[in-house]
Amino acid sequence: MTQIVLIGIGAGTATALLFASLASGALLSVVLFYLAPLPIMIAALGWSHWSGLIGAFSASAGLALVFGSSFFLSFLIGIGAPAWWLGYLALLARPAAANNDVEWYPAGRLVLWSAIIGALVVVAAIAHFGFDQQRFQAALRHAFEQLLELQPDAGGGKDATDRTRIVDVLVLVVPPAAAVVWTILLTLNLWLAGTTVRISGRLKRPWPNIPAMTFPTLTPALMIGTVMGSLLPDLAGLVSAIFAASLLMAYALLGFAVLHAITSNVKGRRVMLAGTYGAVIVLGWPVLIMSLLGLVDTALGLRVRLDMKRGPPPIPDP
Repeated sequence: MTQIVLIGIGAGTATALLFASLASGALLSVVLFYLAPLPIMIAALGWSHWSGLIGAFSASAGLALVFGSSFFLSFLIGIGAPAWWLGYLALLARPAAANNDVEWYPAGRLVLWSAIIGALVVVAAIAHFGFDQQRFQAALRHAFEQLLELQPDAGGGKDATDRTRIVDVLVLVVPPAAAVVWTILLTLNLWLAGTTVRISGRLKRPWPNIPAMTFPTLTPALMIGTVMGSLLPDLAGLVSAIFAASLLMAYALLGFAVLHAITSNVKGRRVMLAGTYGAVIVLGWPVLIMSLLGLVDTALGLRVRLDMKRGPPPIPDP
């Protein structure tokens, strides 16, 4: 128990330092900030979810002491609790129905949880403004105006008009984009934590077959519901758009899993995968193709059909 507590406090300290590095303003601090959930996840996966929970609370308390009491709840909701929860879910297991084996929490559900949490974090930020869309958008607009050094009352001109249009677009795009980014970061940090703990030999569960991951049956209905809800006016439409964006990103991650599976026997696979990842990172928009691939596989079962065509692996000669 003492080790669990000490590991938790150490993980919380590391997480707090990674988060606080953003105050330096250096470019590297942004990368460190993105890795803030990692120590808590490592503690949860490698030792116990109690260790991860202690890390979440200790990091929140430490930041509150330095930056003010308001940081406690904000950090706990935005980073601490999500990191602990994903680490907790990753180690859930139950007896398998067919045999005496153990069935571990599926990788697809972990990705889906990352998407849901990513959306909830953004919605919680909106809740800070009292669920008033106008007030939230006004605050967001003010922040972007300061960032772009926009002065609405300073004579106009083409530059001012262009900046105003940019701000208008950012106010609409940033909330769903933030949910997408948070979905990616949570998933990436969980993968990094699992890889680190696996290399150390402390990972209690077997490594999941990620190319074979699937989503729960009701996920397509949830996706359709959020897309339709995004057409609603005011706050309901904004919240639905946030969830739709994060779920679309989850399907993009599923699309990458599908791509890994269907290219398993293709020559030049590494070049193909590297090109795809590179195109998504550099251009951005090809991620929509990966989302479509994930949706098509969910609807048509591409991986199952391909496995049926390939047939069973050949039996080696004695």
